[in-house]
Amino acid sequence: MSQPAAQPLKRLLRYTQPWRGRIQLAALCSVLNKIFDLAPPLLIGAAVDIVVQRESSWFASMGVVDLQHQLALVTFLTILIWGLESAFEYAFKVLWRNLSQDIQHAARLDAWSHLQKLDLAYFERTHSGRTMAVLNDDVNQLERFLDGGANELIQVTTTVVVVGAVFFAASPTIALSAMLPMPFVIWGAFRFQSRLAPLYAEVRERVARLSSHLANSLGGIATVKSYVAEDYEIRELDRESDEYKRANAAAIRTSAAFVPVIRMVILVGFCGTLYIGGKFTLDGHLDVGVYSVLVFLTQRLLWPLTRLAEMFDQYQRAMASTQRILDLLDTPIGIVSGPKPLQVQPGNGTVTFENVSFGYRDDLPVLRDLSFAIAARHTVGVVGATGSGKSTLVKLLLRFYDTTAGRITVEGVALRDADLTHLRRSIGLVSQDVFLFDGTIGENIAYGCFDKTPADIEKAARLAEAHDFISSLPEGYDTLVGERGQRLSGGQRQRLSIARAILKDPAILILDEATSAVDNETEAAIQRSLERVAHQRTTIVIAHRLSTVRHADNILVLDQGRLVEQGTHDALLARNGNYAKLWQVQTGEQHADAS
Repeated sequence: MSQPAAQPLKRLLRYTQPWRGRIQLAALCSVLNKIFDLAPPLLIGAAVDIVVQRESSWFASMGVVDLQHQLALVTFLTILIWGLESAFEYAFKVLWRNLSQDIQHAARLDAWSHLQKLDLAYFERTHSGRTMAVLNDDVNQLERFLDGGANELIQVTTTVVVVGAVFFAASPTIALSAMLPMPFVIWGAFRFQSRLAPLYAEVRERVARLSSHLANSLGGIATVKSYVAEDYEIRELDRESDEYKRANAAAIRTSAAFVPVIRMVILVGFCGTLYIGGKFTLDGHLDVGVYSVLVFLTQRLLWPLTRLAEMFDQYQRAMASTQRILDLLDTPIGIVSGPKPLQVQPGNGTVTFENVSFGYRDDLPVLRDLSFAIAARHTVGVVGATGSGKSTLVKLLLRFYDTTAGRITVEGVALRDADLTHLRRSIGLVSQDVFLFDGTIGENIAYGCFDKTPADIEKAARLAEAHDFISSLPEGYDTLVGERGQRLSGGQRQRLSIARAILKDPAILILDEATSAVDNETEAAIQRSLERVAHQRTTIVIAHRLSTVRHADNILVLDQGRLVEQGTHDALLARNGNYAKLWQVQTGEQHADAS
């Protein structure tokens, strides 16, 4: 379950535990770089002290009396410190950037891997654009923070600690005056942070909506064009983009106000050091060199605090993104694989439904107390009016959903107890809505069977009567099908789907309205292919056209989620019930309104 929104940093630290050693090393390099970066003002103070105090300078008190030697020592220390500063700057940049890339890669891969394990219900209730925003924009936002923001936070903290120690060692009074603005700066930063948090959460939400709209519109571009809705889509995008712009503008207004306000607060500390430190020096209570150091360090101490706005701005964006990434990773997996192996070979595959009830919502049942058995190597047709629950049977058998009551078994093993990988590998699905990936024809046929050879792929295509049309294409099996297979006709896509099922060689074959969207000639070719595929397999045919199932060993007739009839085609016609009425409507023996 998701953690409270106030804890994204704690959750991020837990997630990055495997990189803890590298994070500590990168943080150490950031600290050392900042320490050496703060040293030049001390060297300037030392040089001033040599010129003013001469043989009574700091270095003289340490045994280096000769002025030439003192200047040489300052020069040597300057070269050394600048060299170390540069070395640690290189080190922390390489370490943080590599870390950010590694964590970004791991977060995206972990989120994607977790998505693959989530049940189908998650994808049906979650917009794909929102998920894409998490995988791309949110992961990239986290990477940007780790690349620069983390180092800046560490270095600002180091500056406060080191410079504060120098100030108190030199003059507690001046230290107090210089640091007087700090509580107000920090309070202001957190005050702005609290205001920015909900604003950036709204920005992330608007990004997700914008991505969702773009994905939805692009996915349905053919429908958009056929209904001449381009202007509507442009207006909708304008509205969504404007909402995103407005959300960003609100965050920008708040973050932009921080620096001007904080600059005036910092001015108080800087003026305090100038005045009090100058007075102490004139009165002889403070060395000129020390005064020079404090003036330089006051700016080095307070001015970086003006970047707190930018740092917290980046921090809030990163935490909002982290929240969404980790919320996705914490989404519970609804369908968990069972412990029992299920090795179903072609020729086996007995399926039973025992008092199965199911509903996508608790108050809206789709299947009611459904019981039937399918013997191995038998073909069973499932028919019924739209909404009777035919396709739901497919989702339950593939265990995309779990039954709300009763159980389903394959070869005597309950699906909840069966290894999910074994179960789905034993089932081949050919559906009306064929999905092809943006790749080659050969890659699409071999999808899920990645170890098959080109010869295996061609053999499957021949059995699916797809080889001839594939061979006629300029690139043959290397032809790109386009996104969702848009470069191919519906019949061609369907034959590739059948070839994919043949290559899988499943024990149980499910045909879900596999020929309902093709012409008669293509249907006849597909039916021949399916007969070859179904040979010696347990076959379930979900059909709207009753001619598709008339030769099935058994036909199940569903009505509002209940099994109202079953039997062979001839036996059901003789019964003159629901099936007979559907047959009469489809063959024209009776008008639809009479049924």
